[in-house]
Amino acid sequence: MITIKDKNILLLGLGLHGGGVATARWLHKNGAKLIVSDLKDKESLSLSLDNLSKQKDISYVLGKHRERDVKWADIVVYNPGVPKESEYLNLARKLKKPIYNEASLFFDRCKARIIAVTGTRGKSTTAVLIASMCKKKNSRTILAGNIKTSFMLDVLDRAKEEDLIVLELSSWQLEGLDVVKKAPHIAVVTNLHPDHLNRYKNLANYYCSKKEIFKHQKESHYIVLNDADKVVRDWQKEVCSRTLLFSKKDHKGIGSFVKKGKIIFRSEKSEEVVASVKDVALEGEHNFENILAAVTASKIAGVKNSDIKKTLKEEFVLEGRQEKIADKNHIIFINDTTSTTPIAGIAALERFGNKKKNIILIAGGADKELEYADWAKQVKKYCKKVYLLEGSASRKMRSSLSGIRGLSDNHNDLGILVQNISEKADKGDIVLFSPAAASFNMWNHEFERGDSFNNAVENIQL
Repeated sequence: MITIKDKNILLLGLGLHGGGVATARWLHKNGAKLIVSDLKDKESLSLSLDNLSKQKDISYVLGKHRERDVKWADIVVYNPGVPKESEYLNLARKLKKPIYNEASLFFDRCKARIIAVTGTRGKSTTAVLIASMCKKKNSRTILAGNIKTSFMLDVLDRAKEEDLIVLELSSWQLEGLDVVKKAPHIAVVTNLHPDHLNRYKNLANYYCSKKEIFKHQKESHYIVLNDADKVVRDWQKEVCSRTLLFSKKDHKGIGSFVKKGKIIFRSEKSEEVVASVKDVALEGEHNFENILAAVTASKIAGVKNSDIKKTLKEEFVLEGRQEKIADKNHIIFINDTTSTTPIAGIAALERFGNKKKNIILIAGGADKELEYADWAKQVKKYCKKVYLLEGSASRKMRSSLSGIRGLSDNHNDLGILVQNISEKADKGDIVLFSPAAASFNMWNHEFERGDSFNNAVENIQL
């Protein structure tokens, strides 16, 4: 177990999402002598700093990182916003300093069983579904990780052996598991699509980071893979844990699939009907793979079919994920701010699009070195008008949308834009805020972007 008490610890990256605050708070609580360093200045980090105001003896270095702090530290902890290729992490490696992230700290100390979910899309939805299903069997089920509601280190010290922890893990968090040689009892991989190519050297490196979820699994562990995703499906050849599959079609293996309108779970010995497709309240064709992934993981965890069925019947919407936020004058407003990739934008277009071609799309932002040709085809199919925010991704979008009518770009005030759209929209239109790009050129993160959209809609003058 990593020793924290009385150690000099440098936390590289405080950030604005809350994970850095949770990490700093946990390190401080466990007796670390702590320096927090971030490239952002005090004003930019004001909210995070306010949340740490009770921890009086933390030292801060803001607006820069310093080599001397790396040399001072016994341990370096870094947050997801800090690239693993950072010169300061490289210096720590050269000096043979132990390097951890929040996931390695969590897995090193967690006493409870862990179900971990990763993938490019659907992580949050799948994790929430699994936690909801498992909670019906074990009331001490805790949802945490790369999800806005609860951070890993916020729940670590209260997690008991009898608990079950359901984690959503990003590729950056997964990179920490190799340090402690730990893995989840049940690993779930939803899918893989191009993403974060502004941070990874190539697509293969991004995909390899996701493999950390099973790298240290044992034969007694389980991995749940998407059979409809060829890259994910082929991981069966590399794992030593017990493999289960999910897909909408019968994959002929152990796991979940759909047959004649029924959700089926096949074990080594038998097949059983878990629920009917008609029982599913969660909308969106893309969500069905998330549902099947959750069903499979929950069956491994011993959840009864009746409890799985109850969960499937429950309606829930995750913040900023294809979330209907208002109906004003029979104009629907949808907040899909967590759409940060073309594939996410396509999912929203396919869910809300129809032959009426009544979608007014707001998209665009910062580029992650992704391609927009397939996204543009769906935009042309479903959208009557397109408004692009300013940004490097928006320029690529405009190029891909060459020839489309009703295109307006380079918008930098979301409040004005939403007001103008609402004045021109017709009854029955859907105003879809699905950027399909990153937010950091105009906002600190995608949830701040989503809040801006919500505020803009709330303040529409009719």
